Amino acid sequence: MNILVIEDEPDIRKTLEYNISREGHTVLTAGSLHDAEKIIQSQSISLVLLDLMLPDGSGLDFCRKLKTNSKTESIPVIILTAKDDEVDKVVGFELGADDYVTKPFSVRELILRIKAVLKRGEVKKDIVEVERQFGDLKIDIESHEVYVDEMQIELTALEFKLLNQLVETRGRVQSRDQLLTEVWGYSAEVTTRTVDTHIKRLRNKLGSMGKYVQTIRGVGYKFSRIPD
Repeated sequence: MNILVIEDEPDIRKTLEYNISREGHTVLTAGSLHDAEKIIQSQSISLVLLDLMLPDGSGLDFCRKLKTNSKTESIPVIILTAKDDEVDKVVGFELGADDYVTKPFSVRELILRIKAVLKRGEVKKDIVEVERQFGDLKIDIESHEVYVDEMQIELTALEFKLLNQLVETRGRVQSRDQLLTEVWGYSAEVTTRTVDTHIKRLRNKLGSMGKYVQTIRGVGYKFSRIPD
């Protein structure tokens, strides 16, 4: 798999390139957003490691650009930054980032997170069900398309996985920790606001079907067992 590292510090680029390549991946590197764009246009990229503070722009703006382009929206993004700022973290997730790692970070932990994000994107060969219908909500698992009352709803890859997890376990309460493990792909001390933010955005996007994503106070969330 081709992993693109967008990082302006040469030492960090070299460290990441060395360690990630040892896992069997091809590592492409860019020290600026301009160089990164040229690589993405010419190469098939499986995952992006994205620094926020870059010499020619903001990593958050670049993440937004990737996630709003139909050609690149499915590329997973892990944000790397020296900032330990709750606001930046929430904004990153709202823009569709799949994970967020604060510098200085453990290379071993980063590798585990990369594996978890890539695993989420794999198509499971044992999935028999290719479409789920719930009232006016239709989920096409193979194409990752969601429809409400025959109108297609645009979801990020993470929002799609969150919705699919809730519908798959409908009628059963999912704690925030369970959702972090099943949807984000690992257990870690991530603020519960991450889950809450994604649930809120998902409800808004689902419109009339958003009411079926229910909050169970003090526990977590569940999707209604049956439609009205």
